[in-house]
Amino acid sequence: MIKIGKHVMYDIVRNKVLLLYTALLLILSYTLLYFEADASKSIASLLSIVLIIVPLISVVFSSTYYYNAYEFTKLLVAQPLSRNTIIMGEYMGVACALLLAFLIGVGIPLITLNNTKSAYILLFSGAALTLSFTSLSFLISVLNREKARGIGAVLLMWLYFSILYDAMVLGIMLVFSDYPLEKIVILFTTFNPIDLARILVLMQLDISALMGFTGAVYQDFFGGNFGMIVSASVLLGWIFLPLFLAILKFRKKNI
Repeated sequence: MIKIGKHVMYDIVRNKVLLLYTALLLILSYTLLYFEADASKSIASLLSIVLIIVPLISVVFSSTYYYNAYEFTKLLVAQPLSRNTIIMGEYMGVACALLLAFLIGVGIPLITLNNTKSAYILLFSGAALTLSFTSLSFLISVLNREKARGIGAVLLMWLYFSILYDAMVLGIMLVFSDYPLEKIVILFTTFNPIDLARILVLMQLDISALMGFTGAVYQDFFGGNFGMIVSASVLLGWIFLPLFLAILKFRKKNI
């Protein structure tokens, strides 16, 4: 599994798209952190970019690699290797390459220009989003044999978590505004890794007052150590559960 992961990672790190992704993150991060004097505003601005770009690149790059490496996967399946080893090796290679790009593009600027607790929370959240959306992308790709359908599905998944989910939750809150929704709002948040990452970082910036009643609810739960542990655990669940389901499906898939 480690050998497969190394081979995949070495193959990916030379990819021009990944290098461009790293350079883009590096330029945007240094620009926002260097020219914004307020540390909280710079973190909030960088968070907005991370929440959009990182999940999108993760799903598209992971799905594209999975389909492009189909012949390589068939060759591995023909060898005396377990399917668990094959799919885990490929996932490790793709995930580590994307994670390395994120840590270089965002981690280096944050550590050198904004070495604060909120910066490390942002790094953790971005890394968790990278791994979780890579897992989701592998699951969708394993479920869809056709490349066009698979890539279309991962793009729809990204659109759902990035935009449509929040619109749905907002609509529910408006319709049932006369009812106590504090606990339900927190529950809805756990169903979206992007929302979890956003709240986890924002609660460290002391700007929950600007978010109104919802911000006060989030601050009560996510602002403490218990809330941070719960949200971090749920984010980790978004990594391992889709990956586990992808492994189960890949075991039975006819390559």
